[in-house]
Amino acid sequence: MSHRPAKLFRAKLLWQRLFAVVFSSSLLMPNLISQPAQAQIKQDCQLSSTTAQTKEKLRLLALKGDRDAQSRYQQLIRQHAQDLKECRSRNWPKIQAVWLRLYPCDIQPGLIDQIMDRMVNRGYNQIYVETFYDGQVLLPAADNPTVWPSVVRTPGTEKIDLLSIAIQKGRERGLKVYSWMFTTNFGYTYAQRTDREPAIARNGKGQTSLYVVDNSSQVFIDPYNMQAKRDYFQMVQQVLRRRPDGLLFDYVRYPRQAGTDSIATKVTDLWLFTPATQEALFRRALNSKGLHLIRRFLTKGYVTVADIDQVDKLYPQEGEPMWQGRTPPPQQKALLAAADRQPTLQVELWQLMVAHAMQGILDFVALASYPAQQVGIPSGVVFFPDGNQMVGQGYDSRLQPWDRFPRNLQWHAMAYAVCSDVSCITNQVQRVISAAKPGTQIIPALAGAWGQSTTTRPSLEAQMQALRKFSPQLAGVSHFAYSWQYPENDSDRKFCRLR
Repeated sequence: MSHRPAKLFRAKLLWQRLFAVVFSSSLLMPNLISQPAQAQIKQDCQLSSTTAQTKEKLRLLALKGDRDAQSRYQQLIRQHAQDLKECRSRNWPKIQAVWLRLYPCDIQPGLIDQIMDRMVNRGYNQIYVETFYDGQVLLPAADNPTVWPSVVRTPGTEKIDLLSIAIQKGRERGLKVYSWMFTTNFGYTYAQRTDREPAIARNGKGQTSLYVVDNSSQVFIDPYNMQAKRDYFQMVQQVLRRRPDGLLFDYVRYPRQAGTDSIATKVTDLWLFTPATQEALFRRALNSKGLHLIRRFLTKGYVTVADIDQVDKLYPQEGEPMWQGRTPPPQQKALLAAADRQPTLQVELWQLMVAHAMQGILDFVALASYPAQQVGIPSGVVFFPDGNQMVGQGYDSRLQPWDRFPRNLQWHAMAYAVCSDVSCITNQVQRVISAAKPGTQIIPALAGAWGQSTTTRPSLEAQMQALRKFSPQLAGVSHFAYSWQYPENDSDRKFCRLR
C-alpha cells in the first residue's frame, strides 16, 4: 500500500507533462382542446396518458383528411408547446433531450409527427437527430454534394429532405432540433473509395480501424489529412443550410480496441502511420536533432544511447534536441552524456507521439465547429468520461482529450457506466464537472428507459434523481435513446419497406 501514493503521483505528473505540451493548431478556415396547463402536465413535464391519447386520435383523423380534427390537432400542438416551455422553465432539468435516429420509412405521412408528439408527451424539449452516421448522411439525394450516400435513396424520393422536415416538425412543437453527427468515424462507404485511401487512419501494424473494431463498419480517418477535412467541412456546411438549432459531434476520437489493445503502450498502437499525420509530426521539430530523433522513435518505438550520440555528432552546432512543447533542461556548459539523457528523451518522445495524436482530434473538432460558430449556431462534443485516461505508462486507446475541448462547446458526456446502482454514473459526471472550466455547458447523456431497470442499469427516473445533486453545474440532461424507449416502433420503422 505504501507504494500506491507514489505511483499515483508519478501517473499524475506524467499526465500533466503530456498536456503541458502546447501545440499550434493549423485549421482549414474558409478561403387539447386544452384544459388548464397544470391539469395536463406533471412536475416532470410529461403529459397525462389521457391527453396524449386525445392528441394521437386527432393526428390519425387528420391523416384521413378530417379538417376539423386537423384544426384541433394543430391547436393542441401549439398548446402543448407552450405548456412544455413553461414547465421546463420551472423544473429541473431546463434542457431534457433525447437521441433519435431516423429511417427512410419516416418519410411516410404522419410518422415524424408521431415521433415528435411522443417526445413532447415525455417532457423533452430538445431532439438530437442523427444526421451523419454509418457512412451515410441525412440529406436529400437530389441535393447531396458530399462524398457519402443519402440515408433516403429509394427511387422517387430524391427530393425529400427528411432533416428539414424533422427540424420543422420539432419546432412546431417547441422542440429544439440538433444535428448529431459522427466525426472522425467516416463509415465503410468512405473506405470503398480508392481516391480516399490516404485519408484513412493506420496504426504501426499496418491496420485500419476495419481490422480492430468489432462491427467492421467503423472507418476512422487521419484527422490531419486535408482531403478528409475538406470532405467533412463540406458536409457540415450542407447540414447548416437546413438551419438546425445546434450541431453535436460524436466519435471525436480514435477507434476503441479490445483486450490488451485497449491500452496504447507503444508507438505502433497509435494512429500515426499516414502521410499527413507524419508530415505534421515532423513539422513539430524545432531543430535537426529533434527531427532525427522523432523519425527514429516513430520507426523503432524507442531511441538508444547510440542514436543520441549519433545525432550529437551529426549536428554539433545544436544543443538539446528540440520540438514543440519541449522544455529544455537547464543550460549546461556542455551537454550531458547521451546515457544520462536517454531515459528523459525516451519518455518525452512517447509523450510527444500521444500528444500529437490527440492534437489531431482537437484540431478536427475546431474545424468541424467553425462553420456553426460563424452563423451563431451552438455546437457540442460527445465523449466518454473515461476516454482520456492514463493506464500505467499507457493511454486509453481512444485518445479522446475531452478535458481539453474548449468551453464554448457544449460537453455531452456519455455517462454510460455499468454497476449495480447509480454510483458509477454519478462518479463519471462528477469527473467531468471537476475538469470543466467555468462557463462550460455540461449536458450528460444517460442510457436507459423510463420505468425499466435491469441488473446493470437503473431506470431513467433513478438516474435523473441521482444527478439532481449536480443540478447547479448541469445545463441539462439527455437520454439515449428513442429506440430504447420505443423499441417496437423503432424496429418497425427500421425494417419497413417503402412502396
